Amino acid sequence: MSIEIESKNQIDTVIKFGNICLLEMMFKVLEKKKALKGAIELPSIEKGKYATLLRELEVSGPIRKNWPNFSSLGKNKYHCHLSYSWVACWENVKGSIVIEVYYVGSRENAPY
Repeated sequence: MSIEIESKNQIDTVIKFGNICLLEMMFKVLEKKKALKGAIELPSIEKGKYATLLRELEVSGPIRKNWPNFSSLGKNKYHCHLSYSWVACWENVKGSIVIEVYYVGSRENAPY
């Protein structure tokens, strides 16, 4: 039995359980240049937390209520704290599977 997936707008994973196949949709996470630059400047502990956040965004989507100080910043924009001093901000176009991280860095310079 083979499954052929054709998709331009989503990343799919096929999970096989015997004769049953489940299709799991994953989000596509993009990082703006400013976010990449900010991530490089993070302390090592926060870099690990940021990597975990990126993976959670990819697998579970933009609503990350399990992260400290998670909140909506307006229309489809969100943020959370990696620690007391460091934050990440991202945007998700409603109905889209694309999440764009546009800021990672100190909370003092955060764009909100």
